[in-house]
Amino acid sequence: MSTVKKLLLGLEQKYKICAVLAPVAIMGEVLLEVFIPFIMAKIIDVGIAEQDAAYVIKTGSLMIGAALFSLIFGVIAGRFAAVSALGFARNLRRRLFAKIQEFSFSNIDKFSTSSLVTRLTSDVTNSQNTFQMIIRMCVRSPFMFISAIVMAFYMNSELALIFVVCIPLIAVPMIFIMKTAHPRFQVLMKNYDNLNAKVQENLIGIRAVKAFVREENEKTKFNDAAEAIRNAQVRAEKIVILSMPLMILVIYIALIALLWFGGNFIIAGKMQTGELISFITYMVQILSSLMMLSMIFIMIVISKASIGRIIEVFDEEPDVKDSVDSALSADKAPADGSVEFRNVSFSYDKTEKNAVLHDISFLIKSGETIGIIGGTGSSKSTIVQLILRLYDTLCGSVLVGGNDVKSYKLEKLRENIAIVLQKNVLFSGTILENLRWGNKNASTEQIENACRTACAHDFIISFPKGYETELGQGGVNLSGGQKQRLCIARALLKEPKVLILDDSTSAVDTATDAAIRNGLKNTLPETTKIIIAQRIASVKDADRIFVIDEGRISSIGTHDELIKSNKIYREVFESQQKGSDFDGAGDSAAKEAAASKKEAL
Repeated sequence: MSTVKKLLLGLEQKYKICAVLAPVAIMGEVLLEVFIPFIMAKIIDVGIAEQDAAYVIKTGSLMIGAALFSLIFGVIAGRFAAVSALGFARNLRRRLFAKIQEFSFSNIDKFSTSSLVTRLTSDVTNSQNTFQMIIRMCVRSPFMFISAIVMAFYMNSELALIFVVCIPLIAVPMIFIMKTAHPRFQVLMKNYDNLNAKVQENLIGIRAVKAFVREENEKTKFNDAAEAIRNAQVRAEKIVILSMPLMILVIYIALIALLWFGGNFIIAGKMQTGELISFITYMVQILSSLMMLSMIFIMIVISKASIGRIIEVFDEEPDVKDSVDSALSADKAPADGSVEFRNVSFSYDKTEKNAVLHDISFLIKSGETIGIIGGTGSSKSTIVQLILRLYDTLCGSVLVGGNDVKSYKLEKLRENIAIVLQKNVLFSGTILENLRWGNKNASTEQIENACRTACAHDFIISFPKGYETELGQGGVNLSGGQKQRLCIARALLKEPKVLILDDSTSAVDTATDAAIRNGLKNTLPETTKIIIAQRIASVKDADRIFVIDEGRISSIGTHDELIKSNKIYREVFESQQKGSDFDGAGDSAAKEAAASKKEAL
């Protein structure tokens, strides 16, 4: 599909009509503008030369009427062009955003968040300006150029040869400017990406910045990024600004040649005074149309980088998408919450040498509670992301409900799996609106029950507006533990067959953590629960615990079994037990293991 089709695809009919009517109105405007100098020549050479006042009034009225209608056509063309350009930008942003929503995590990692923001804003604005200029200037300039050239040759073909000489003087340098400027504007847009990344990073981490008194350092980083943009823009504009003096130089050369040869033609009787004046007007129209064309070329050069970046997003194929099998079984959903990994390996860059998971195999029965524990960077979160198909495996297969996850439509698969991420994500709006992300049709009773299970109901009703309390962006007016509990309640409203808690109780105290786990056990007995945690207290009551070490399953067992048999688990347990009273089923086993260790020493 061509670039133009990709950009215009899905443009609404009313904007298409405006995009067509704008050039039509412009053509009417240009025809009248080109006709005016011809009328003016007649007034001078016939009316004034023969002192015919009636002819001057009659022809002058015709010229005024032509100018008036030309103005009307120009206003109409401007409105149509503006409306169609705004519609084009709206359509482009909507389609870009929709495309980004289809991306998997790996696609977003490839572009980066800051780059995608720039493409949705600055790049679309550049494309909008270019679109508006194209439907106006790209019609006006060539049409005026051709019309004025025709009229000039009609009036005096010998004198019109001046334009034939001047056109190459403009065309050749303009081609050079376009080729040289384009890569420089590509560098400029990359610097915009970098600036957006710095701003985004600073605003997200503003609390850390202030806590560590790093404001001056952040200002320096921002100033460096802004300075890089300035330098890149100056370097690009140095080439572009050559176009204007070049155009003015050619206009003056043409004017001098026109006056010299035109004056001689008048003296020789080959031309009349009015024709020369009209010829000068046509010269201005021809060269101004070339100047407009040069501006269009410059604008295209500037926006070519932006358009290319937009097309990159449209051309990007989502790494994770519905397969042919899933399309044939659109209504198929997981029968239960069983999860199985068969010889699964995974790599973020899709190369075996950089795999972060190695030959993982296990079976989780429906309704089981599974704990996953391991060191930082051991790929615990990666395992659960594969269950949701946020990424696809490098090799091996993941099964949910007895079927490969690729055999389900993504929507059906994810409707039956709820995940509470390590990083809490809340959106602007009320608490109730955020909770309804889990189930938009949930009743008040369902919402309150989910919040009670997640130990969130009490703190919610303590707010003056309760469930109608407005949350700032990202839930900035809540504590970390409150955010986590709201996210858990939101996940529970989905009534999932598989519930994944990815270190989602790290910000709550151990008593609340225990209450949440007890609530999940009582309210969701048939739901498979997978709990990723750093604290052993969060997983000690699980039916089985997976110990992950460097992308491999080190051991699987109950808390008591792992205390005895797994060195990694035992060391973590002992390090967390120091200085605290660790109540739990593993105490006796821990003491027994410690005694054995002491005896061995």
